[in-house]
Amino acid sequence: MKLKTNNMAMVISLAVMLFLGACTEQPQDVAVERGPVEVDVVTLKAQPTEVKMELPGRTTAFRVAEVRPQVSGIIQKRFFTEGSVVKAGELLYQIDPAVYQATFDSAKAALAKAKAVEHSARLKAERYATLVRTKAVSELDQVEIEASWKQAVADVAAAEAAMNSAAIDLDYTRVTAPISGHIGKSMISEGALVTAQQSTALATIQQLDHLYVDVTQSSTELARIKRDLSAGTLDSDENAKSQVTILLEDGSEYEQPGTLEFSDVSVDQSTGSVTLRIVVANPNEDLLPGMFVRARISSGVRQDAILIPAASISHNNKGEAYVMLVNNQSQVESRIIQSGRNMGDQVLVNEGLANGEQVITAGLQKVKPGITVKAFELNGSLTGKSALNVNQAASLAKAE
Repeated sequence: MKLKTNNMAMVISLAVMLFLGACTEQPQDVAVERGPVEVDVVTLKAQPTEVKMELPGRTTAFRVAEVRPQVSGIIQKRFFTEGSVVKAGELLYQIDPAVYQATFDSAKAALAKAKAVEHSARLKAERYATLVRTKAVSELDQVEIEASWKQAVADVAAAEAAMNSAAIDLDYTRVTAPISGHIGKSMISEGALVTAQQSTALATIQQLDHLYVDVTQSSTELARIKRDLSAGTLDSDENAKSQVTILLEDGSEYEQPGTLEFSDVSVDQSTGSVTLRIVVANPNEDLLPGMFVRARISSGVRQDAILIPAASISHNNKGEAYVMLVNNQSQVESRIIQSGRNMGDQVLVNEGLANGEQVITAGLQKVKPGITVKAFELNGSLTGKSALNVNQAASLAKAE
């Protein structure tokens, strides 16, 4: 029985060895064939394109007024609510007017006294002017009386000026809003002593129905745009330049368009940039001062612009931008390019590419210069050159 079991084990082992040997045997002349790599391409087409630039900046209030006292005194009352909207001329603070009221009353009385003296002097001068013609008084007396009258007239003018000055100081005890807008927190409270022309503002008012957006542009970029305009590469469109699109921090577009107001004439030495100021309406006060935004401004229209997807651009060890192309032989080649500004998910190419060339946009990790590929347009259709090569390869395989 034991011998029979051993014989069966030997038979099974032999069968397994024969089976494995048969599986590993392959014809030595059979080669594994692999087809061309499939890639997505886009065929370049030069076309008129409005060249736009996106510049970073921050919002600032359209107008800002710091409320300061014009006279010294004790604050009697505050009349506004912090954070509310105030109107121009609205009473904000009342400074104790007692001293200034007394000064005004004194100046008013002095003016009345000066006017009484002037009235008496004028009547006397008129009387002497009549008497001097009849020789009832001497000409010397008449001249002295007329001089006294003119002195009284000057005293009246001085008294009027003193009363007006006192009236101004009295009016300054009512601290009013110089502009309409949102008023912030009060820096003082009732009973505080304030002084004329003090450095610390009592409160700050900001007008927010419009806002400024101050953005910075590189002086190099500004010079390049001017050169392109002079050379005719860019066509100027003043209407497009005046309209500015504001982009919020989350990338969404602000509903109100902005208007380019001016460009600074000096370059910031620390940053090498020029400041551009944009005015944008803010009816719902969605924008607040200090917010970070981006402004999309038109630089002009380039008639033969070439745009490529940003994903198709790579960079070499030298930091140079390059793309992979499919040439007429359906082979991959590398091309150094000079890329321009980003325009959404595309990039403007300044140099290195021509109309009609095919740029690889997907499958870049599977290709290298010199290999043959099968190219598909972004819409999924097979390109003409690659289709011809595939048909030739199929015919060749059939013939073999």
